[in-house]
Amino acid sequence: MLKEIKETASFLRKHYSPAAETAIVLGTGLGGLVKEIDIQATIAYQEIPNFPVSTVEGHEGRLIFGKIGDTEIIAMQGRFHYYEGYSLQQVTFPIRVMQFLGIKTLIVSNASGGLNPDYKVGDIMVITDHINMFGDNPLIGRNLEELGPRFPDMSEPYSKDLTEKAFSIADKHGITLRKGVYVGTSGPTFETPAEYKFFRIIGGDAVGMSTVPEVIVACHAGITCFGISIITDSGVPGQIVEISHEEVQKVAAEAEPNMTKIIKELITTL
Repeated sequence: MLKEIKETASFLRKHYSPAAETAIVLGTGLGGLVKEIDIQATIAYQEIPNFPVSTVEGHEGRLIFGKIGDTEIIAMQGRFHYYEGYSLQQVTFPIRVMQFLGIKTLIVSNASGGLNPDYKVGDIMVITDHINMFGDNPLIGRNLEELGPRFPDMSEPYSKDLTEKAFSIADKHGITLRKGVYVGTSGPTFETPAEYKFFRIIGGDAVGMSTVPEVIVACHAGITCFGISIITDSGVPGQIVEISHEEVQKVAAEAEPNMTKIIKELITTL
């Protein structure tokens, strides 16, 4: 795997010579931030050696190099999921490539189901911690010291400093932000009422099918993480209704401008 990671990083350096230290992963229906990027170059995932290809509607499937303000960034417009049939090592392969491109900060976004009864559909939640319910871990297997330590510390998977900055930005713009624990599951089914209840009991505020594997690998690599979710449906008893991927995309798109404003301004502080 190390050979493939270096090969892909070398390919990207040769084609685009990125000097970015900040990377962004854009989740379901959350590609609007791209409009705020001064794009220098783009490349489709299928053109990148060793990269998986996103098969989910709402995930464009391209890597973007550019600037937000004066900050150079790399953005993944579309991510990969365990439920697509990829291993967690494949799902997180782009994060490994980012590591070898010199990325120091990773910003991840997603659409999620609300578990906290105080949250409503359309709310934006900053992730303060996560619970891995994938039944797997991207670090299982032989550890390569060049990638990170055998037993990485996870006492602060999401940066407290960046969380505080995000809340300051939100206050300035009159945007209401939530904060809480994200439960990551394999999908592709949305949760049953009993699963929603279980995830709330164990400490979850929101649930989704991504983000956790990427953050685990980023922490292993020593990359600082910031995570943000849009609550696109409710798993609170009495509020659970039938949900579709299209409805999730619609709610995400409606809440996205405020999320974009927060991320854009947060990046300028890095």
